[in-house]
Amino acid sequence: MVIVQACVWYLARETAIAAARQGADVARTAHPPPGGGAAAAVIFARKAAPGFLLGPSASAAGSSAVTVRITVTGRVPTLVPGVVIRVSEVVTAPVERFTASGVLPGGAGASSRPGASGRPGAGSWRETSSRHETSRRHG
Repeated sequence: MVIVQACVWYLARETAIAAARQGADVARTAHPPPGGGAAAAVIFARKAAPGFLLGPSASAAGSSAVTVRITVTGRVPTLVPGVVIRVSEVVTAPVERFTASGVLPGGAGASSRPGASGRPGAGSWRETSSRHETSRRHG
């Protein structure tokens, strides 16, 4: 029974991580709808694995103008009556922003990056990879 409970917990945790990533992807776009990241995370959690993450909720608390932070929380179905197991997963990611190619911070010089066109008005998306933090609450 312990092995089965561990498997159910793992599926709930993976669902929460995937939902938080989905929410972060929506929230980090150039012009996201207000509350769109958290809403997308909850929708994903409910549709992706119904029954493995119970009562999913999401929050964008801790986000800023340059960083998105989506937290997804829910309960794990338990095989033992009365036992409550919760999972909470957090994904942080930078907000996408458009930068002009050939312009360095401070406005001087041309870019020496490979593939930079050097044309005025040409640009590129600048982003870095997202990371995820795990916090588990049992009980």
